[in-house]
Amino acid sequence: MDTLRIKILNPKAEKLLKDLADRDLIEITNPEKEFLELLERLRSKADKAPSLEEITKEVEIVRKARYEQENNR
Repeated sequence: MDTLRIKILNPKAEKLLKDLADRDLIEITNPEKEFLELLERLRSKADKAPSLEEITKEVEIVRKARYEQENNR
């Protein structure tokens, strides 16, 4: 199974994709919804789950460190 990200430029293409999904040839998912569902599953298994703000803060710290490392070469 391959996963593709598609930018729909014409509304007719969206209808075609929905028709393919109705025939069980493809599955259309929402990546934002999938991420939030994954986050909820992980939180339900943890004693103290981090908030979205804490996760965002940690991501920004890692990105800043990576950016500084790339620019110091």
